[in-house]
Amino acid sequence: MHNITHRRAFLQSAAALGLAGLSGPLFAAAKIKPGSKAALIVVDVQNCFIDGGTLPVKGGAEVVPVINKLSTAFENIVVTQDWHTQGHASFASTHSGQKPFSSVKLSYGSQVLWPDHCVQGTDDAALHKDLKLPSAQLIIRKGHHKDVDSYSAFEEADRKTPTGLAGYLKQRGIKTVYVTGLATDFCVAWTAMDARKHGFEAYVIEDATRAIDLDGSLAKAWKQMQAKGVKRIQSGDIDAGA
Repeated sequence: MHNITHRRAFLQSAAALGLAGLSGPLFAAAKIKPGSKAALIVVDVQNCFIDGGTLPVKGGAEVVPVINKLSTAFENIVVTQDWHTQGHASFASTHSGQKPFSSVKLSYGSQVLWPDHCVQGTDDAALHKDLKLPSAQLIIRKGHHKDVDSYSAFEEADRKTPTGLAGYLKQRGIKTVYVTGLATDFCVAWTAMDARKHGFEAYVIEDATRAIDLDGSLAKAWKQMQAKGVKRIQSGDIDAGA
């Protein structure tokens, strides 16, 4: 009975303060305000990775309105494009007898072979028409070296050829990156982990990404990202205004 009396008194006090149900402002999670030292990285939101493209990611187009809304919260935005040569080393068609989604050994290690996709200058490689990022300051094109693939916005798949993005961000005084786009388990994950490698704080905004999920690759990617200190958040965690 004594405990019930105390609980009733607490609830009455909470109601008076507007805290009943723990829903008042004191209990609301503070939203993230990115600020001038943060950058939004929008990875490969291109026709090739959207339904109807040459390497579609299921639900890929769904990230577009989420990213467009998020972009209003950022002073700094970087966009990446997969930008392959004809006959690229990562294309199954380049390797006799190989089929898409098989793997081969190249000079820099194991390489998943993909359907021909995102070939330089084609409509397939263009950014999605509904992506609205007028304040984006930089487009990084990757995968343009014929003999090496490139998932990360920071380094090519040989793990030694830089894109220049780390230097650009550091010279701009940027400390934190928020990664969005396609696909979660490949280019997004590699970008986020390389951001950590280069000394940036890194977040992946999960609902602003979609995955290929090839043989469990999505769960594996999240585990690897977590191990590298990448933080997993949702678009609703960002203060994007009205």
